[in-house]
Order: sequence, then C-alpha cells, then structure tokens
Amino acid sequence: MKRSVLTRYRVMAYVTAVMLLVLCTCMVFKYGFDTGEGLTLVVSQIHGVLYIIYLIFAFDLGSKAKWPMGKLLWVLISGTIPTAAFFVERKVVQEIEPLVADGSPVTAKV
Repeated sequence: MKRSVLTRYRVMAYVTAVMLLVLCTCMVFKYGFDTGEGLTLVVSQIHGVLYIIYLIFAFDLGSKAKWPMGKLLWVLISGTIPTAAFFVERKVVQEIEPLVADGSPVTAKV
C-alpha cells in the first residue's frame, strides 16, 4: 500500500471532524439562539460534500488494508459522530503506519 492512501485518509478525517464541530456549533446557534440559519445551511452542505470524500478515502484504505466489515463500518460512521474521527484516525494510523513503512503486504488485525 502506498503512503498516499493513508495520508489522504488522515487529511480527510481531520477536515471532516473539524467541519462537523463547526456544524455542531452552527446548529447550537441556529436552534438555541435563533440566528445563523444561512451559515448553518452553507456549513452543512460543505460538510456533506467533504464527508462523501471522506467515505471514498476511508473505504479505499479499508479495502486495501483488508479490514473486516465491522471495522470498516466503524471507521466510515466515525465521520458522523463529533470528535470520534479524531480518535479513530489515531488508532487507524497506529495500526497501518508500521505496515506502510515496511512495505510489506497489509493484512487486517482481527
């Protein structure tokens, strides 16, 4: 597996997680203080597009790492839970990084 597969997953995990936090903040202002409706709409659409890109990159990484379906689903869903993507990304990198650095074939840990 190329390092670029892991790098693009990491970038999108962070971008998606940050945008989800921004979206949550906008939602608090929209529903809690009745302000920022337009901004919330824009941020939600941007997050949606970025989440789709995150899904593609995470699925690519998971298929190349030959993850079991449960682990792949957890990584894909982590982009919808505020702050979860930060923790899941860290765990994924700890698992995949040594395998990418060796250049050895990647197999999933069960």
